[in-house]
Amino acid sequence: MSTEVTEQVAPQRESIATRVDEDGYRVASRVMFPLDGDLDVLGLYIDFVKKDGQGSIHPDDVLGRHSVKVRAGRRMSLGSYFNAFPASYWRRWTVADHVRLTVRTSGDGNLIVYKSNARGNRQRVESVRVSGAGTVHSFDLPLTTFGDGGWYWFDLVAGTEALVLDGADWSVLAGDQPFGRTTLAVTTFNRPDYCVRTIGAVAGDADLRSVLDELIIVDQGNQKVEAEDGFEAVAAELGDQLRVINQPNLGGSGGFARGQYEAVTQGRSDYVILLDDDINLEPESIIRLTAFADMCRKPTLVGGHMFDLLNRSALHTFGEIVEPYRWQPALPAANQILGHDFNRRGLRETPWLHQRVDVDYNGWWMCLIPTKVIKEIGLSLPIFIKWDDSEYGLRAKEAGYPTVSLPGAAVWHVSWLDKDDLVGWQAYFHERNRIMTALMHSRFPHGGDVLRNSELNDLKHLVSMQYYTMTGRLKAQEDLLAGPDRLHEILPKRLGELRADAANHDDSVLKPEFDQYPMVRSPKPRRPRKVEQPGPGTVALEGLKAVARQFRPLRPGAYDNPQTQVAHKDNKWWNVAQHDSALVTNAEGTGIAWYRRRPEQMRSMLMQSSLNHARLLAEWKSLRETYQEALPRITSFEAWEKTFGIERGDAPDQH
Repeated sequence: MSTEVTEQVAPQRESIATRVDEDGYRVASRVMFPLDGDLDVLGLYIDFVKKDGQGSIHPDDVLGRHSVKVRAGRRMSLGSYFNAFPASYWRRWTVADHVRLTVRTSGDGNLIVYKSNARGNRQRVESVRVSGAGTVHSFDLPLTTFGDGGWYWFDLVAGTEALVLDGADWSVLAGDQPFGRTTLAVTTFNRPDYCVRTIGAVAGDADLRSVLDELIIVDQGNQKVEAEDGFEAVAAELGDQLRVINQPNLGGSGGFARGQYEAVTQGRSDYVILLDDDINLEPESIIRLTAFADMCRKPTLVGGHMFDLLNRSALHTFGEIVEPYRWQPALPAANQILGHDFNRRGLRETPWLHQRVDVDYNGWWMCLIPTKVIKEIGLSLPIFIKWDDSEYGLRAKEAGYPTVSLPGAAVWHVSWLDKDDLVGWQAYFHERNRIMTALMHSRFPHGGDVLRNSELNDLKHLVSMQYYTMTGRLKAQEDLLAGPDRLHEILPKRLGELRADAANHDDSVLKPEFDQYPMVRSPKPRRPRKVEQPGPGTVALEGLKAVARQFRPLRPGAYDNPQTQVAHKDNKWWNVAQHDSALVTNAEGTGIAWYRRRPEQMRSMLMQSSLNHARLLAEWKSLRETYQEALPRITSFEAWEKTFGIERGDAPDQH
């Protein structure tokens, strides 16, 4: 490998997001550190592997946003999530054929450059001795060997005195690729405190603002962002780069569609970056997303990852696909895991993180979409919540525009691993939108397994006494059979109707304390049973038993006293179906519902579910044609303008 090493006095730093240096390079990403030295997230910026002799780091060693101190005799690795360079992604999707690493140091020690392959094997590239104050070492590193995966990174080893990293950049040749500008679009419903924090993070980052046309807050709640303490100060700081749009609650899809619409019709931005409202933003991620998108060979959707806001070193997922036969979100590789904690196992020690992951879509907690793509394929589906981001990624992919989930770009967001949105009012949107997107995009006859799985899920909810959830699922199936032309009409009102019905069902009425219910009394002693997932050989038998119980008379006293208490982790169909009534804790741990078996309601709902699925199966071909024909129309600018209440004559031209 040819490695060029230069040494010179470090130049004065300037805003990097739109700068090309004298050699024609632009910065792809900068080495960075958390400003507050938060120990909970330091593992995302510095790889702590004790066998390297580096041990822990003191927060005081973080000298600034881009500078850190390596104490005498210590070793520090920047082979971390935020600071290693995801070489395989740049090789696969961009015009770059090499990357330039520039490292600025003060003090004596060693600088060692490493790379990895798709299997996570570490390979030493180059080692140099660093000495003196304000020196720069530069390495030109080829991307040719990163076909399936791999990263670049570097380590620093201090000598007898401390070694200071003054800064480091990963840069690529700009060539004739343009510098794009972006609109940030945040959709919010009653989270004004988070939004003010995001506005402040954007306002305080000059480099980010140099690529920003506008930050748009689409406020759909009744707790207004503009009324939140601190809003006026951050709004004044951001000035005319901030705009707040108030509209009725059209869900995430309606808010994000408005952000897409505004970014295109204003005619200034090359990209729109969609952001959830309840996030903590790593501002450097915006610069990384735009730089990567600028360098892509074709217009590309570029998403950021999501870390758990309540467990900040845990990565929710490294990338997602829609599993084509089951038509469910899935991980692209069998060895991936959800919730990987970098404080327990760093990047260098985790082989599966080195394999490049190719995705179907990226969650809209943070996702860049070129405005060119939006002009061609339209806005979000009008489906309120659930499946809007995955459908859009699939639609873009079919039009020839890929999605990349880019390592090193991320937000912190409350994870739903400890939630259960498959029950309650959200079940309606899961059911309707899953089958709808299968109608639009599945290549399997009848959507593969989607209808069989849907009917089995109905049965599981019924034997689990979750009648409110089933009411929503049945309504979803009916709305689906009614066709796509009412989607915009029902968008602002379906949620209210679903929530209004909650009071009519035991399983959706929550009380905060067990003492607010009658005492638990079992009709007779029961042998304890395991609640783990039944094995393949017994699941069918358990299912038959669960269904058979629904046709038995209720046990005496079932409506007078609950027969048992069920913790949320044990709220599985094969467990709950053993009882006629049970106190069940919700996923958040904030309330308890009294589930009670209602045989007549169960049989009526089961019959309706069977009829709905029989119709879906029989009409699948015609429904598919109807939904596919309607997709361009219902996602068009004109259709959404009517929903937004925008007169066409007042709307800017999106072309």
